[in-house]
Amino acid sequence: MGNEDVILYEQESQSDRLSRKTKEAPMFPIAIGVLSVAVGYGAYMYKNRGKMSTSIYLMQLRVGAQGAAVGALTLGLAYTMWKGHLERQQAREK
Repeated sequence: MGNEDVILYEQESQSDRLSRKTKEAPMFPIAIGVLSVAVGYGAYMYKNRGKMSTSIYLMQLRVGAQGAAVGALTLGLAYTMWKGHLERQQAREK
């Protein structure tokens, strides 16, 4: 075992780790926020569900919240791909 096998990890706090992960993947916290808003809206609207059973309502809420999170991640991926495409075009023009 040489010295290159030893990996030193800096002790980082939870807030430092969250900030680093947010910089690496900025759409993930946005997706979590969209998911939270969808769940909050569903919890608020729970009282107006009418005669629908609770289990059906919660299944529909789960599907809606997951769809919102996946949609936000898909938009983020599309933006990242588009941004990378524009950067490559600008590099070719120089």
